[in-house]
Amino acid sequence: MKYEIRLSGDEVRLMQEVKARSGVDLARCYQCGECTAGCPMTPEMDAGPTKTLRLIQLGMEKALFDLNTPWLCASCETCTARCPNDIDIALVMDIVRQMARLKGKKLPIKEPRVFQDVFLKSVENHGRLYEPGMIAFYNLHSGDLFHDVALGPKMLLKGKLPLLPHTSKNREKLREIFRKAEAFEKEAGKKASQEGHDESGH
Repeated sequence: MKYEIRLSGDEVRLMQEVKARSGVDLARCYQCGECTAGCPMTPEMDAGPTKTLRLIQLGMEKALFDLNTPWLCASCETCTARCPNDIDIALVMDIVRQMARLKGKKLPIKEPRVFQDVFLKSVENHGRLYEPGMIAFYNLHSGDLFHDVALGPKMLLKGKLPLLPHTSKNREKLREIFRKAEAFEKEAGKKASQEGHDESGH
């Protein structure tokens, strides 16, 4: 006997938005569990990749953004490699993180967001990564002021960390790339939201 699940327009909208942003059709996922079985971060997650994809399929936006799963994803792409339907699950996790931030959702854990912000800001400011500055800002914004602080002097003495940042000669060009990427992301977000809205029939 064949069963068919019919979702309302609002429920379909979430899956359509993910598809518009990523090009990934999650209707191809039949919940085999291969991605979760191979994910090295599953023990630390609220739910594995399989359940995360199912929440998107069912349009359960609140439950999706409450999960820590996308934020603990290591982007190792094991899930993508194991998927029998060639679904780029790692990309979907990245898109979910992007959507959560663009929609202003309260994130279940802040450390990955803080790390992402200070990493990109360091590259934007200097044209390359300045590790001591990034570590200092990460500790400040994460609230863990003294995390690994004892390692800093040892690494400086051994020449493993630069005392001063090395600035790229093409820093201004890189900053222009950041500005264009930010504008592109905002425009893509508006387009994806509109496409998802249109395809849901509302």
